[in-house]
Amino acid sequence: MNKRKLIAHLLILVLAGLPGYAIGSTPPTQINAKDFGAAGNGEKDDTKAIQAALHAAAKGNGVCYLPEGRYRLDGSLTVPDGVTLRGSYESIPHPQHPVGTVLYIYGGKGDENAKPAITLKFNATITRLMIHYPEQQAPPNVIPYPWTIQIDGEMCQVVDVAMTNPYKMIDAGTKVNELHYLRNIFACPLKIGVYVDQCYDVGRMENIHLNPNLWKRIGLDPKLPAPPADYEGSEDSYWNEMLIPYLKANLIGFKIGKTDWEYISNCFVIFAKIGFLFDDFGHRPGNALVVQSGGDVGPVAVQINQVQPHAGVQFVNCQFMGTVKIGPENKGPVKISNSGFWVIKDTPEQIVQEGASTLIVNGCHFYNWDMLEEGLPCIRATNGRMILTGSEFMQPSKKLISLEGDFIAGTITGCLFRNDQISNTSNAEVEMFANVFE
Repeated sequence: MNKRKLIAHLLILVLAGLPGYAIGSTPPTQINAKDFGAAGNGEKDDTKAIQAALHAAAKGNGVCYLPEGRYRLDGSLTVPDGVTLRGSYESIPHPQHPVGTVLYIYGGKGDENAKPAITLKFNATITRLMIHYPEQQAPPNVIPYPWTIQIDGEMCQVVDVAMTNPYKMIDAGTKVNELHYLRNIFACPLKIGVYVDQCYDVGRMENIHLNPNLWKRIGLDPKLPAPPADYEGSEDSYWNEMLIPYLKANLIGFKIGKTDWEYISNCFVIFAKIGFLFDDFGHRPGNALVVQSGGDVGPVAVQINQVQPHAGVQFVNCQFMGTVKIGPENKGPVKISNSGFWVIKDTPEQIVQEGASTLIVNGCHFYNWDMLEEGLPCIRATNGRMILTGSEFMQPSKKLISLEGDFIAGTITGCLFRNDQISNTSNAEVEMFANVFE
């Protein structure tokens, strides 16, 4: 072998050892689940075969590879400490083109408290694959299932994963966990998107998109029911009429409990009953920084029942098409900066402050509210304190701000209003300065 061929041969060997790099077949440094009997034909139960491959990966280099195929799971999988369960996709998959690795989940049907389909142990990862529930039914006949993925340990990761129709998507709260990392996840969850609790070191969520299109636009069977012959609308509108009312009545997009910081960026949920819910679920409340994210077209974009009193929650560069509600038990600060509030018919008021906390709103714009013309204000505060600065209220005739009941104190400075309908029926002192009333 001459020198040039030797260098080329060594380069191929080096590249073949890199994670995710394949030359014709599975890199030799990965455990191939098909070598352990996984069929990937969508019919044979591959649970035991994949689990055997995962155990082998735990003793080897830590990567269990699922080549392209459709893997039926009648049971549940546990990804051991430090192991990665990897599919064949090289980027984020979309259900419309299921050309790579797809997991068909059959286990736990009808019992949402059954064992999760996939459990990630300490520093385990699942990546580059798609997950589908073939037996899930369209509303109103939705079938409960347990969690699709449960995190049980430190620094677990879910990256580059698409799901069509999970009932409960990702559980990072039932078990103690730290430093979870959830990125590039697209799905149409039916009850809960992501649940976070018992997280005692910073958790991270990036680019998670919850939208019914991930179920509607699939290349997998079975698809959603076709419209009846006499239906006058499009197929898409027929599916929307099934899915959207159900999601608005049942879905919580992001359910956040105890977390010592949760960094949430580029996350989006549409048509949810509650887009982002913050509360104490038995382990004390948490705190979060939410940036470039949004809750779209739902009755409540954000519900803050409780956050940590000293840290609270911050929203920066976000968008809301639904009400932001701060519940009466909340004592932690709520900060909203450089964000937009847009209107839908079921958004009577855009911010409701009922807690003894401080609400800080800066550099926001409020496009419309009170679509049903019930005489409701854009912002209503019945308790706590408020600092409102540099924001624009774009309606010329509707009520702007109502300070009522046990409201304690507030300042309103440097805002642009189209009218002067600000009322204070509380006993609070409110300072107003440098505002413009057109």
